[in-house]
Amino acid sequence: MIAQVLIILFSFLSFFISIWVVIPAPIFSLLPLSVGAPEISHWLIVTNAIAAFLAFVRLKSLPIFIGMLFALGLSLLPALQFPTTAERAEIAMQSKLSDIPSSPNFRSSPFNVLDAFQGIPRSQVRRTLDIPVANLDNVQLTMNVYRPNRTGENPAIVVIYGGAWRSGSPNSNEQFSQYIAAQGYTVLAIDYRHAPEYKFPTQIEDIKTALKFIQQHADEYEVNLDRMAIMGRSAGGHLAMLTAFALDAFPFRAVVNYYSPVDLTDGYNNPPFPDPIDSRTVLRNFLGGTPQEFSDLYRRASPYQTVRSHLPPTLLIYGGRDHIVQSKFGRAMYEKLNQNGNIAVFIEIPWAEHAFDAVFNGISNQLALYHTERFLASWLK
Repeated sequence: MIAQVLIILFSFLSFFISIWVVIPAPIFSLLPLSVGAPEISHWLIVTNAIAAFLAFVRLKSLPIFIGMLFALGLSLLPALQFPTTAERAEIAMQSKLSDIPSSPNFRSSPFNVLDAFQGIPRSQVRRTLDIPVANLDNVQLTMNVYRPNRTGENPAIVVIYGGAWRSGSPNSNEQFSQYIAAQGYTVLAIDYRHAPEYKFPTQIEDIKTALKFIQQHADEYEVNLDRMAIMGRSAGGHLAMLTAFALDAFPFRAVVNYYSPVDLTDGYNNPPFPDPIDSRTVLRNFLGGTPQEFSDLYRRASPYQTVRSHLPPTLLIYGGRDHIVQSKFGRAMYEKLNQNGNIAVFIEIPWAEHAFDAVFNGISNQLALYHTERFLASWLK
């Protein structure tokens, strides 16, 4: 009897998590489920198969057996879509980058089954954390620096964290920072003041402050100022593009943008459904009001409106199931960059939600990482 109850509980839990592969989170507290379920789908395939077997052999319950077969089908969706998605991503890269370098440090394939179950191995790097950059209005801005173990000047990547412009720190996405530093980069994870207390363009001013600090301490942190890229996720990607596309921008060699908003007016007028973070409130907190009240500010805060020719090569990676920043905005950015004669690569991961790379060894981040490291090496090595 106890064994049967445990089997039923195990089956229910596996089924419950699996449905979030296709169900978007209606509220913020459920967002981790819709973000995480596709990324652990390899585990769900295993648990659903076991549950189906136990339901058929031990419970002899046809309804539970059928339910677990349904859950198994859901958990298989990312794997079934992966080959076509990986092929399209490779074509997108090859069509825009004539010389993609190779390296023994690169991931050997867009998806590694062992890494999915065991985790992506971590390499040892030098970390210098909580470096004071500036104290502005009694807010201490800091920076984390990650460097390979070998000493000497490195190409550098400035990383800006996301968090709806209202949260986060340079410690965010540290696994990525350590991983990419081990490939021979100095990674500079910078900070900025948060909304709603500090509204745009405070964040851009803080990033400029951090960039000046980096230039002043380039030798100390082994930074080659002639070979620098900027990267951000979500709100951080938005700030990265605004920074790199400005008329007086530092001459970055490349930009990497994961799932960031690009046109804030359009984003306000066409929010996702469901909308688990209440996008309009987030934008009002960031900009101080609505597009009707501050139309010019919304335009100035939209990277889409700053696109012109001769911008740095840009990699855009978006989730097809993103219910915070819809992938159509990333595609529109890609098309406008192309129309203005810029090099841009757009990769859409159809099963992925916003912040898919929070599961570092997940199926989506493995694909993103595979192409991100090659894109950066194309322009920085």
